[in-house]
Amino acid sequence: MALILRIALAVPVAHYFDYLAPVSLPSIPLKKGLRVLVPFGKQEKIGFLIEVSETSELPTSQLKTAIAILDQTPLLPDTLLHLLEWTSRYYHTPLGDAFTNAFPTLLRKPKKGKPLSLAAIPLEKNDAVKINSTTITLNAHQLSTVTTVTQSLGQFKPFLLHGVTGSGKTEVYFEIIAAVLKRKKQVLVLLPEIGLTPQMLARFQERFAAPLVLFHSGLTDKQRLRHWLLAKSGEAAIIMGTRSALFTPLHRPGLIIIDEEHDASFKQQKGLRYHARDLALMRAKFENIPIVLGSATASLESLANAKQQRYHFLSLPNRAGCAILPKLRFIDLRHQKLEQGFSPLLLQSMAQHLKNQSQVLLFLNRRGFAPLTICHACGWTANCPHCDQTMTFHKKPAHLQCHYCGYRCPLTTHCPACKEPQLVVLGQGTQRLEETLKKHFPDVGIVRLDRDNTQKKGSLEDLLKNIHQGDSQILIGTQMLAKGHHFPNVTLVGILEADAGLFSADFRALERTGQLIMQVAGRAGRADKPGEVLIQTHHPEHPLLLQLVNEGYLNFSEKLLQERQTALLPPYSHLALVRAEAITSDYPLAFLNEIKQHATQLQNNVTVLGPIPALSPRRAGYYRAQLLLQANKRNDLHSLLKPLTKLIPGLSNHRRVRWSLDVDPLEIT
Repeated sequence: MALILRIALAVPVAHYFDYLAPVSLPSIPLKKGLRVLVPFGKQEKIGFLIEVSETSELPTSQLKTAIAILDQTPLLPDTLLHLLEWTSRYYHTPLGDAFTNAFPTLLRKPKKGKPLSLAAIPLEKNDAVKINSTTITLNAHQLSTVTTVTQSLGQFKPFLLHGVTGSGKTEVYFEIIAAVLKRKKQVLVLLPEIGLTPQMLARFQERFAAPLVLFHSGLTDKQRLRHWLLAKSGEAAIIMGTRSALFTPLHRPGLIIIDEEHDASFKQQKGLRYHARDLALMRAKFENIPIVLGSATASLESLANAKQQRYHFLSLPNRAGCAILPKLRFIDLRHQKLEQGFSPLLLQSMAQHLKNQSQVLLFLNRRGFAPLTICHACGWTANCPHCDQTMTFHKKPAHLQCHYCGYRCPLTTHCPACKEPQLVVLGQGTQRLEETLKKHFPDVGIVRLDRDNTQKKGSLEDLLKNIHQGDSQILIGTQMLAKGHHFPNVTLVGILEADAGLFSADFRALERTGQLIMQVAGRAGRADKPGEVLIQTHHPEHPLLLQLVNEGYLNFSEKLLQERQTALLPPYSHLALVRAEAITSDYPLAFLNEIKQHATQLQNNVTVLGPIPALSPRRAGYYRAQLLLQANKRNDLHSLLKPLTKLIPGLSNHRRVRWSLDVDPLEIT
């Protein structure tokens, strides 16, 4: 009787593919997770063995024969296989897609000629960074936290570590990591984005004498594979990286740390839309190890879990050493004459701090020079032809750019509509702030940190080095500056626009605004100099802003949780968002209406909202719409999604659209 291999492939279908076993079948146990090279259409693909059977729904005469089994044993441990299966079920995505996220490119894409085998890969041990050991002294709160976590080593226990900015969370991480390394175990540290990696690596270099590997998008395929193998073999003791590092196989896992757990960049927004924090919790459970979620501005989801005692709450209420929290003050912008976004008081305060040889940090979450280009004669505005969104003017080099799809074009001197030479640019971006400040402070070094000037390899490291050496006294930036950086000489932080998130249609906007303000404010006064934070706003009496500034983030978040509970919004309900897009405007809504009809028939305990056009209804030439599914119980939502996703390929409009399912969406746009 023929032996049939059931294979998961990274293709957009939910079912598995049956293949006949290779003619020259190796004498090895055929275990789940083995990589198998198979023919697929006119191509060859690497799939993953799910099970072995003697029967198939198709006649054996219609089955193709697998080309080769590539591994002697599965490359992933059972616990990671369980996590990938759980991921596939929870996010309702093909298992092949989940498997793909766990393998480096060189192990999941067949090479021309002969597939890559692990035996052909030399392990250069100097790829793992060697680092030296030092010791630190902890305060009472830090020591208590370390003791609590280390007593839980060897068992699953989730901890939410809330520490004010500058409270020494990293030092706490180090002490816990040291205890894990003494047990000959490995530590996985997840960071929100690549920008934090050089800074965190430098601190690890000062602290430990253990091999460490990094995972981030800047690695070459060969580097990623070598780091992956060092982690899998157990030669790397510390594995540090961004969200994709979550799927790295570990030989002796002992601890997972999620730094800045609130950060939205832990959520994958394309392909498999997973949340690394949530999957890390499941991985810790499967591995039976503790996990620490750290933040000064914890997500409402994590705070709710701590309130319900699903997480163990730990607190670092004071700054480490002699540093104290900065004083926060509002600048009421009403009736004030501003100069390119600057109030007189902010400029005066900047001059005073600069005179004292301190550094000043200015935050504006809008890159470019100006967000609006308009004709003063006829009112024409520069909109993206592919997105129907206004384009941002960038001055060096001079051009217009869409921040949604990336479309660029030169800025002409005359209006395209009326031909008059009366084009003006309105509003402020980080480039305009830089130009304005050069006029006010011509002798002061100014550095700007945003996506426009940190894209080249090594550019961010160079700018951070410039800041730490004191070559620049004024720091201008977007939310990149709010990502946990340590600037000990910054004593003044200016937040130019605090109002943008106060009146957004997104129910998470207030949470993000509070997090951003507190994170940016936390860059001030982190050493022996006291810090000051000035927040420019047209709404200084806004109750939540007042609570944030006067009572701190925890009281602010408690109020938001009460509002979410009243409105039955997450974390007190559960969401899934179906998105659809097409070049023809009618198709997305028609497709989503078909889904709505089936959804209302399948499940009474799920509220179906929409479909409606997306908040940005056209992007990159595609018209976009969305359908929101909401349930009070998570099981009710998933009981609907399972049959619903199976129905979608049979819908009449299915082939007319590109669609995606986002479980627990962070962005409803």
